Amino acid sequence: MKEPEKVDVVIFRENTEDVYAGIEWRADSPEAAKLREYLKSEFGSEIREKSAIGIKPMSEFGSKRLIEMAIRYALKHCLPSVTLMHKGNIMKFTEGAFRDWGYELARDRFGESVVAEADLAKGGTNARADAVVIKDRIADSMFQQLLLRPDEYSVIATPNLNGDYVSDAAAAQVGGLGIAPGGNVGDGVAVFEATHGTAPKYANQDKINPGSVILSGVMMFEYLGWTEAAALVVRGLENAIKSKRVTYDLARQMPGATEVSTTAFADQMIKGMTT
Repeated sequence: MKEPEKVDVVIFRENTEDVYAGIEWRADSPEAAKLREYLKSEFGSEIREKSAIGIKPMSEFGSKRLIEMAIRYALKHCLPSVTLMHKGNIMKFTEGAFRDWGYELARDRFGESVVAEADLAKGGTNARADAVVIKDRIADSMFQQLLLRPDEYSVIATPNLNGDYVSDAAAAQVGGLGIAPGGNVGDGVAVFEATHGTAPKYANQDKINPGSVILSGVMMFEYLGWTEAAALVVRGLENAIKSKRVTYDLARQMPGATEVSTTAFADQMIKGMTT
């Protein structure tokens, strides 16, 4: 990455639907065979024998709830755009609907606070000068855009599977999963956790980067409205990285860095809070 500092994106990933709903049947199972025959007889769908079959549910409610949260986040933090990432050119009635529902929600619920990218290009819009621009990008194109033109994207709203992929890819551009925070936010309830999950092979080695967990705590502070505490932790992490006294995952990517333990990196962060 030549300019990783241009990657500054928040990803809103729908987390209850899509293929992650777990509605699937094993290949050559009686259930898959029965569903295959039903789809063939009732809808003329051609599915090879002994195929595994999965169902991809995407609802208007789930999609709009996710996209509304993304737009509200952009407005609250004065961010320039929300991009709907989808594969609607192929999956027209699931991911294509996600895109269409997004534009519908933006138009009906946010009025002059947002403007569609296409309308902006045509001119004549009544949106405010500081309106959030609503864009959409095909999923494969979005990956290219994050590599080539990352500074054009600030908030991405996307279905579940796309979000899983793009969040890890974006994290890789700025140092890896070791510094990528995450949260699951619902209606009045939220849980914040590192995006990388557990790493049992590194347990009790005082080796791994604690940044992902710590920054997930920052997200929690921001959710609670504790912005000063959040900013203090971020400053500590930034200064620790600038000092080049970092854990192994960052040290191997930074010329002149000194590899330190998890504990030593945490101490460097604390020191960085007062620098």
